[in-house]
Parts: sequence; structure tokens; C-alpha cells
Amino acid sequence: MPPIPDEPDAPEPSARTGFAGNRLERRSEKRHANSVSEALADPRARVLLLGEGRALLRPNGAGLGAWFGIDDADAFGARAEHAVLLGYRTDGAPALAAPVDEQSLAEGDLTAIDYRSIHMQGLLDAETLGALAQGAALIAWHRSHRFCSRCGHQSAIADGGYKRVCGHCQAQHFPRTDPVVIMLAVAPDGRRCLLGRSPHFPAGMYSCLAGFVEPGETLEDAVRRETEEEAGVRIGQVGYHASQPWPFPHTLMVGCYARALTETITVDDELEDARWFERGEIRAMIAGAHPDGLKLPPQGAIASLLIRDWL
Repeated sequence: MPPIPDEPDAPEPSARTGFAGNRLERRSEKRHANSVSEALADPRARVLLLGEGRALLRPNGAGLGAWFGIDDADAFGARAEHAVLLGYRTDGAPALAAPVDEQSLAEGDLTAIDYRSIHMQGLLDAETLGALAQGAALIAWHRSHRFCSRCGHQSAIADGGYKRVCGHCQAQHFPRTDPVVIMLAVAPDGRRCLLGRSPHFPAGMYSCLAGFVEPGETLEDAVRRETEEEAGVRIGQVGYHASQPWPFPHTLMVGCYARALTETITVDDELEDARWFERGEIRAMIAGAHPDGLKLPPQGAIASLLIRDWL
């Protein structure tokens, strides 16, 4: 398992994943009831406009831009009462995200593009993509938690978007982040790694195994359970390597390396196939020269990071 780099200024592995470039100053300890209204009153404020799983983009002279001024956001139907405060830029200007109705934006030069395509096609810079992950997760959570889970009455957004409060029973509800372990199991000889193929993957693609962490379960035990359930391989030592925000809808991918204790593979119904790959095969897949046309997830995905750093 890769050690911590000796260089004190070396970037952590997580920084090399997509959606991890958020550099906004969150000021979480200073959020209050009027945080959003104060931010929207600042003429320097910029807003991400988010539909259901898609962001609104428009040409900005050098490609596509995702940030809109307050006047533009109002004109394009942003629902300010549902806006969330993401944080502040280095110049102190507030950054927000607000939901919009995509169907009302069929005219003009705007386009609504899904988050995955924005990431895969490199349409936004790393910092904006990171802010998008934050805003997308919050907006998705608010959409699905409009009613109190205690009494069923409608709740209201509070504290800049990081809380909902029920006006009936006063219960407080907080945004959720769902942890998912994604792991690269390494064979006992250290020379091979275990990759699987899901039926929904693009043709020829193999990737790391992954699964949600269950209540009352450590990350290490989740790695062991998921690997054995999906591929029949027992795991011993587990080590953390990197993490990645993943706004589908509000997930944190926790990347780990795992030492396999067994090698026999028995796939379950979640996988189409799973097999051990030697280093030479991995190099060929990265180079696009595998004799069977096999390939890895694209760079920026935490699975690709785990595989490449192991190699």
C-alpha cells in the first residue's frame, strides 16, 4: 500500500480526482438564519443554476461557464428561496447554488448538461467542478427532504442551506453524505489486482469493486464484505488511500487498498465478470493497447487513481 509521501508539500491523492477541486472558503461556523439573503444582496455574488442532475451552462468566450450574476439568475428563474450558500471566493464574494426549472430555459444560448458529462468532457475548471459537487449534493438533498421525517409536515430551509427545520414539531434535519467504499484488492503475491465488470459499464471496461457502507460498519469491514459478496475473495488488511466527492446524488467515495487472502473468484449477480489483472495488462489498458480491447475508467475517477497509483 502506498506510503504517505515524504515531501511535505506533495498533493494528497484525493486532489487528483474529479469534483475534488473546491477551494471556496466555507465559513461553516459563521452560518446563520440570514446567510443566504445577505449573500444574495452582495452585487458580487455568483450563482450556480442547477436542475435535476444537470447544471445550466452558457458560452463565456473561452468555452462554457457555470456562474451567473444575481440579475441573470433571477431572469432565468432561479428560486432564491431555495438557494444554498456554498462559501466565499478569495476576494470575499459569495458563491451560491439555486434550483431552476430547466423546461423554462429552452430559449437563448443556455444549455443544461448532466454532471457526469460535465466531468467527463472537462467542460469546467477544477474549482468550479468542486463547487458544483457541493451545490449539487445540497440541492438534491433539499429536493428529497421537503417534509419532516418525524411528523410529516413541511420543513423550511435554514442556516444557509445546511439545515431544515420543521415548523410544526421544530425537528431539525441536516444534509446527508452517503459513504461508499471503492477498493482495489491486491493478490497475495502483490503482482495482480482484482477488477470487475458491471453489466452497465461501457464495452470492455473493468473497474474496482465498490459498495455502500452499512450502518454500524467500519470502512474496513465494508471493504471486506463487499469484496467477498461480489467476487468471493476474502480480504485481510485494508488501507485508506483517497476520497472523492461524487454528486450522484450526495456520495463520498472512500478509496482503499485491500490485501487478498484468497484468489478464487465467484461473482454474484451484481457483476458480469471479475478477474485478476497483471501489471502488464494494466499498462496495456492505460495505453489503449490491450489485445482484447479492455480498458479502465477515465482519469479523474477515483477507480482510475487507485489502479494507476498501485501500478
